[in-house]
Amino acid sequence: MEEKNIATKEKAGSEPAKKTSSEDYFADFNFGELEVSMGQMLKNGVHFGHQKTRKNPKMEPYIFTTKNGINIIDLEKTVRCLEEAAGFLNKIKKEGKQILFVGTKKQIKEILKSAAIRGQMPYVAERWLGGTFTNFKIIRGRTKYLIDMENGFASGEFKKYTKFERMKKMEEMKKLEKKLGGIKNMAEIPAAVFVTDTNQDNLAVKEARRMHVPLVAIVDTNSDPSVIDYPIPGNDDAISSVRLLTSYICKAIVE
Repeated sequence: MEEKNIATKEKAGSEPAKKTSSEDYFADFNFGELEVSMGQMLKNGVHFGHQKTRKNPKMEPYIFTTKNGINIIDLEKTVRCLEEAAGFLNKIKKEGKQILFVGTKKQIKEILKSAAIRGQMPYVAERWLGGTFTNFKIIRGRTKYLIDMENGFASGEFKKYTKFERMKKMEEMKKLEKKLGGIKNMAEIPAAVFVTDTNQDNLAVKEARRMHVPLVAIVDTNSDPSVIDYPIPGNDDAISSVRLLTSYICKAIVE
C-alpha cells in the first residue's frame, strides 16, 4: 500500500515541463511570465503530501484534508507562505547579501544548482560538509585554496610541474570543485539559506539554526515547520513541484 501511494504521489507531480534539461533549466527562464498560481501548483502536484501515517503533527495547520490516505496540503497557505518568503529573500538580495541554496536530493540537485547560478548565489548540491557554517574559517581556507589552484591553472602556472604532478593537481582540483565549487565564492556565512528538503538536508538546517541564519524551506507533511523561519508547505519529492516552487524563489532573487 505504501509503494502504491508513493507512486501515486510521484505520478501526480511529474507532468513534463517545456524544458527537459534540469541542468540548465533556469539559464534562460523568462521570470516575467511567471506568476504565483494555485492552478499551476495543482498541475505540478505541489499539494500532494505523504501518507497520513507519516505526518508530522506540527504540519497539521498546513493540511487541507486527507484523500486515499494521503495528506493534501492547503495551497492557499502555500501561496501566503511563499509570498512572505519571497519578500524576505528579495530584501536580502537588495541589500547585496548572499543566500545559500541547498538541495542534495538526486532528482532535484541540478534544478537547485541551475536556480542558484541564475540568481548568482552560492549552492550546495552535493553532500553537505559538516562545519560549513560552524567551522566556516576552515571551509573558507579550502575554498580559497581551490580558487588559487584554478587561477594557477588558468595562468599557466601548472606548466612548471611534470606531467604526473599536473595530473595529480588536476585530480585534486576536480575533487575540490565537486565538493566546494558551489560555495567557493561565499566569502562569509550567508544572510539566509533556502532548503528544498529539510529531512534530506537536516545537517544544513541544524547548522543554520545554530549560527542563527534565517531559513527558508519547502516543508512536506513529514517535515517539522517549527525549525524553519519561512516554511513553504509543498511536495518536496516530485520534480515538477520542487522546480515550480524553486522558480518562484529564484524570481524573487533575480528580479
